[in-house]
Amino acid sequence: MYKRTLALLLVSLMILTMAFTGCSKPQTETAAPAEEIIKVGWMGSLTGDQAVWGQCELDTVKMLFEEINAKGGLLGKKLEVIGYDTKGDPQEAVNVAKRLTGQDKVVAILGPNASGNAIPIAPVLEQAKVPDIATVATNPKVTVLDGKVKPYNFRVCFIDPYQGAVAAGYAYDVLGFKKAAILYDVADDYSQGLTQFFEEFFVSKGGTVVAKEAFKFGDVDFRPQLSKIKEANPEVLFLPIFFKEAALIANQARELGITIPLMGGDGLPSEQLFTMAKDAVQGTFIVNHVDYDDPEVQDLKSRYKTKYNKELELNGYLVHDAVLVLADAIERAGSADSVKITEALETTKVKGVTGQINISKETHNPEGKDAAIVKIEGDKYVFQQKYSAK
Repeated sequence: MYKRTLALLLVSLMILTMAFTGCSKPQTETAAPAEEIIKVGWMGSLTGDQAVWGQCELDTVKMLFEEINAKGGLLGKKLEVIGYDTKGDPQEAVNVAKRLTGQDKVVAILGPNASGNAIPIAPVLEQAKVPDIATVATNPKVTVLDGKVKPYNFRVCFIDPYQGAVAAGYAYDVLGFKKAAILYDVADDYSQGLTQFFEEFFVSKGGTVVAKEAFKFGDVDFRPQLSKIKEANPEVLFLPIFFKEAALIANQARELGITIPLMGGDGLPSEQLFTMAKDAVQGTFIVNHVDYDDPEVQDLKSRYKTKYNKELELNGYLVHDAVLVLADAIERAGSADSVKITEALETTKVKGVTGQINISKETHNPEGKDAAIVKIEGDKYVFQQKYSAK
């Protein structure tokens, strides 16, 4: 009995000691008090086919936050990014949004780049009253649904109706193509939207879509669709898809003897495209958000290359501008309150590396941004011209 009583007393003493010492965390020289930190969320693909874009986005945010913090932060507070992998999955994007807003208590979220992940997180944002600034999510439904703006969804990129119109207009008016074929992903919001708007604008110009073929995400053999496209004898093949599928399609198209130029939207440009299909994609025209040779982007490219020893992907440019937009909103709001930040975002006028970003209160989109037409020559995206759809 004595040994049992002594043991119980020792256990009780240990519990009391843990209670007193566990109530506080020691401060370190590098740690800032919670009230001196502005937490910002990031979401995107860190695994899967689009991981190269997601990793670039997150790395760029980390670099920019370090630079801002080195200059004193915002409102005298340090910025901290909390990033999670969506795995390119819509449901996982919803889970991440819930975690960032509910558990991590972020004041805003940057990303995702994919429309299919940006669209379903709207209810989570509205419930938490936390704004999101999408990067390369171009589907109209990201910010507007049934004619009504989503109150907490914003973006820094132009949208698919505009992008599709730019591609169609450039193909018809500038390149002189009158017959086009389309090969798209029937299961992807981005691909479906861009297909629709390219086709509508191309036909309205007087052109004809002589072949329209579809595939599903995960397909790797596109020869049946390409054979039908070859028979239709188009002058250009429009690929409203991402770089992995575009590389496979380009290689197989050339193997089948299809020599016509390819054209695509902002899902195509990546350094990976050259690794996978450099010879097959030569001469491809792309509607892009930025001219990689523009003097105004060279400093950002250089800083990223110096820090990570990698080339900056398209997503890095867009998330750079998303950070600029967020920082501007926080400073104008004079607060790290998410609702006040949201109100400030609606009146954004910021000059970014991808162009002037004037957010419309009615659409939460950057209205009037020019597109940059680039052409693949060798291992470079060579700027052709700025082009606006008319």
